[in-house]
Amino acid sequence: MTLQELKKEKIEAMKARDKEAVTALNVIINKLMLIEKSGKGEVTELDVTSAIQKTQKELLEERDAFEKAGRDDTVETLNKQIASIEKYLPKLLTAEEIDKIIKGLDDKSIPTVMRYFSANYAGKVDMKMVNEILRKQ
Repeated sequence: MTLQELKKEKIEAMKARDKEAVTALNVIINKLMLIEKSGKGEVTELDVTSAIQKTQKELLEERDAFEKAGRDDTVETLNKQIASIEKYLPKLLTAEEIDKIIKGLDDKSIPTVMRYFSANYAGKVDMKMVNEILRKQ
């Protein structure tokens, strides 16, 4: 997914009058535009995935805080925003797939395995899960 595709998705959400999707997409697009303007260069697909994942994490944390405060109306809105952006996330590797990849590596030291997953599976794996699986071995 590219920045341009996200902008098109936002326009479609606006036409459909999906306020929650528009709000969530605005946050992601703004993060990507900041990256673009920072002089880093062209926004990559990894940047897009990272921005979507960060936004999802922020929304989940915000939802948890509002749940504790008993603000059910806001929780419902945040759930809709989370659902609207989840379809843009790549499918994450399962624990079994991660375990299989780790077993196939020659060097199973924590720094080496973490670097390997960061380099080869960025955006497609939960690094916390990799760490947990690695420590269990």
